[in-house]
Amino acid sequence: MDDIGQKSGHLMLITPERVFYAGLLGRPRQRCSGAFNIYVSIEGGLWLTTADGRETHGEMVALLPNIRHTIASDYRSVLSVVIEPESVRPGVLEDLARRLAGPEGEAFTSRIRAAYRELREHHAGDEFSSAEFDTLCLGEALPQRELDARVARAIVQIGKFCGEPVTAASCAAEAGLSPSRFLHLFKEETGISFRSFRAWKRARHLLHFANQDINLAHLAQDIGYPDSTHFSHSIRRFYGLKPRAIFSGSRDLAIYSHGRASADNSGLTQEAG
Repeated sequence: MDDIGQKSGHLMLITPERVFYAGLLGRPRQRCSGAFNIYVSIEGGLWLTTADGRETHGEMVALLPNIRHTIASDYRSVLSVVIEPESVRPGVLEDLARRLAGPEGEAFTSRIRAAYRELREHHAGDEFSSAEFDTLCLGEALPQRELDARVARAIVQIGKFCGEPVTAASCAAEAGLSPSRFLHLFKEETGISFRSFRAWKRARHLLHFANQDINLAHLAQDIGYPDSTHFSHSIRRFYGLKPRAIFSGSRDLAIYSHGRASADNSGLTQEAG
């Protein structure tokens, strides 16, 4: 592990379909992730409150995508495993949530903590497939979703974040479909609207830069936000924190990006601020 995260033990491993985060949780504010989240305490317990008033306390809590919630912890730092829903077969995440909340929960908690120790001590810089990531963190590879090739191409385009922002019209044209037919196909295949999917991926892309000393207005423009206000509102909605707070709390975070779709297409990138 590099010097930036050595003392704190804070790290983030990012692949196109998964994230492993070990770092500061931040003040408990409502957030709404576009992915499946498993939160595990490093010490003490966690408190999860959802927008509908459901409250859960334990060493591990899991949440399906697009559910507004607040997460608080006894300890300043937390572990989080993030799974992109379009990458697994329909129903898999619902089944996993039930297992995590059941008798297997304690074993999953221990495995995720062991995965953190393994990543911290040895393998954070290694290349990870989704299956390898799942096996490390969950003890098994989650079944992959087979997407229509036209939708899969659109997802790749959205994830590049270089050049002009990707639109539904441009993806529809490349797929040889009308915009309305493409939008219907995209939601049918992924379970979420094109616009909501793109908004989440845009906010997720911010994670690659979180430990860097960077001009946030320029970053917002590069990622594809129309202005700084929209950027700030979107990030607060997904993460419960202002962009500046995320960057402030990530200065000692070691970030490892695998298979990132970027202008340089460099594959493995270790980003140290």
